[in-house]
Amino acid sequence: MSFSSSWSAVRPATRRIVIGGATALGVLLPTAAVANAVEPASSSGQHRTSPSTQQRACILDGFAIDHLPGGIGTSSDFEYEWEDVTFHSRVWETGPDPEGATKVDLTVKTIRGEKVIDLEALRTFLAEYHEHDPATWELTAIDVAGYGGYRADDQIFFFISPGVAAEVSIDRTRFTDDDLLSTAMGFHPEDTA
Repeated sequence: MSFSSSWSAVRPATRRIVIGGATALGVLLPTAAVANAVEPASSSGQHRTSPSTQQRACILDGFAIDHLPGGIGTSSDFEYEWEDVTFHSRVWETGPDPEGATKVDLTVKTIRGEKVIDLEALRTFLAEYHEHDPATWELTAIDVAGYGGYRADDQIFFFISPGVAAEVSIDRTRFTDDDLLSTAMGFHPEDTA
């Protein structure tokens, strides 16, 4: 996230992300720090606060997030790469519970890379990424707001254009099929809003 020179800079924290044997370094943007950033006083002596957390939650890597299910937890942003493909994700987690564990409620991510040439290439890539056998991975073809995609029980992924795709996954023990579909339908490139 970039700020104009008049905004105070916020140094992002980092978090290790372990995904199927691949380790990446994620960038965490501290929500409270950004939400509380204040523009320096103008010549009139007034301060202006930065955009609210809700306003910032509406965009991820050039994609609008128009719908979120109720009851999701706190969000964190990550950027990582796997097999020359870049992922930008926003993850909402609830917790900690009495044992100190957190649960992932919802994840939206953009997928960018030369391997993403069409929907079938995306499917093949994600089968490997998620460690599914392509022959037995149960997927249903789906149209996501005009984009071709596939749906599994807890996730939807869809092809936007050569080099660009998106994925939404949700905790199906806590959220409905409609929550997953509505969130996916509301996750799209900003210029198509």
